[in-house]
Amino acid sequence: MFEAVELGRKVDRETWDRVTPGLRVDLLNAQFELRSADFPVLIVLSGDDRLGVDDTVNLLHEWLDVRYIETFGLGAPTDEERERPEFWRYWRTLPRRGRTAVYVGGWTLRAIRDRMGRRIKKVEFERALERIRRFERALADDGALVLKFWLHLPKDQHARRVRQSRRDPEKAWRVDDVDRRLLRDYDEAMRVVEHALRRTSTVEAPWIVVESTDRRHRALEIGRRVLESIQRRLHGTGEYRRADVAPDLTSHAESAGAERLVLDTVDLAAVVGREEYEGRFERAQAAVHRLSAEAVDRGVSSIVVLEGWDAAGKGGAIRRISAALDARHYRVIPVSSPTEEELAHHYLWRFWMPLPRAGHIVLFDRSWYGRVLVERVEGYAREGQWRRAYEEINEFEEQLVEHGIVLLKLWLHISREEQAARFEAREKTPYKKYKMTDEDYRNRDRWRAYEQAVHDMVARTSTEIAPWKLIAANDKRHARVTAMESLRDALEQRLR
Repeated sequence: MFEAVELGRKVDRETWDRVTPGLRVDLLNAQFELRSADFPVLIVLSGDDRLGVDDTVNLLHEWLDVRYIETFGLGAPTDEERERPEFWRYWRTLPRRGRTAVYVGGWTLRAIRDRMGRRIKKVEFERALERIRRFERALADDGALVLKFWLHLPKDQHARRVRQSRRDPEKAWRVDDVDRRLLRDYDEAMRVVEHALRRTSTVEAPWIVVESTDRRHRALEIGRRVLESIQRRLHGTGEYRRADVAPDLTSHAESAGAERLVLDTVDLAAVVGREEYEGRFERAQAAVHRLSAEAVDRGVSSIVVLEGWDAAGKGGAIRRISAALDARHYRVIPVSSPTEEELAHHYLWRFWMPLPRAGHIVLFDRSWYGRVLVERVEGYAREGQWRRAYEEINEFEEQLVEHGIVLLKLWLHISREEQAARFEAREKTPYKKYKMTDEDYRNRDRWRAYEQAVHDMVARTSTEIAPWKLIAANDKRHARVTAMESLRDALEQRLR
């Protein structure tokens, strides 16, 4: 891979002075046109030439309008970042559509350094590379233009730089311990780098290896590549598009035409008497209070997802769970139609943002599953998008659980008749009238389509590490005590 770019290419001063002004104008024009486009641009600048990366970042800021570009130096994680899954720090910095973000180093370099520093084993390295592939594919599938540049210096140039730093005190600052270690273990490091680049260079996000010996060649090569890639996307050519292509995720029910769905297995006749309810609920609530306090002390965070039919009792369950928690350590997030800012990002972006700090709990009243439920049924997402979402959601939840987060997913199920009765009761109750909208009644007309969507959701996202719990909710007491006991059990399992 690297031999193919170690060609000693150079750009003379005359060529530089002649080409650069036009390139800068074209880049600014493309950036202006990009502002109204429906995709963001992510530029990853990484490589074994650390100084070349820094110079290139500064040059891009000189050439482009800095009001519409943001740069992130991805060094060692902060304390706040360590309290969340690793990729939280990347998701939270993603640019909105029409904007550009530059990532210095990037997620692949972090995996390479962890492997070189023996902080992760080979199998963990491979898992990290696969996670990177999935992350970049999710961004590209959503329309993002992902440009990744690896700036490479031949071994003799690294040696030359280290020698110069030793002879000239004024150049010593340009070389640090990382550069010296790289030179010492150069061959091994390049084997690791080449493997990582090959594994993460894909059709949707290919690596572009640039010889970095000559700074003018490096700058023009990257500038031209950025310009050409943005122009091709803006003009509708050379675009990676998998938006309407997805793996065959057809469920058994869909393919076989089966009439019995997973919700049909829920015993809606389940009832809990008042006396039994009070005893069970009080014990479960006390246990959740004690366990949540222990989770705070041990830095174990939790996420509770409540999904279900309109009027199934999600709000009532949340109120009772939150009553057992310390108000300083939990947050309830009601999920409704996305805002303009949220629509300008990948649909999972708004769910990565509020992930809890260590020891805290977040309760989602509806969640990321809207992509495969309401967005699917109501046609807000194309078929390829919602089918692909199962894979993306499983990846998201896998990262949560691997980080040690307690993830509890509850579906509250009621019959169509019970929903009608609750709608009628809400209409007659002054303080509940605000809950009713025309959309609630419209959704009832698509009951069977929603049942099918729920079936596919459970079939595709109830995994060993993040299973769904289906709760019969025709009886409110049964639903509320079961939800509380489910959280108690999840916390006990994690903390024992």
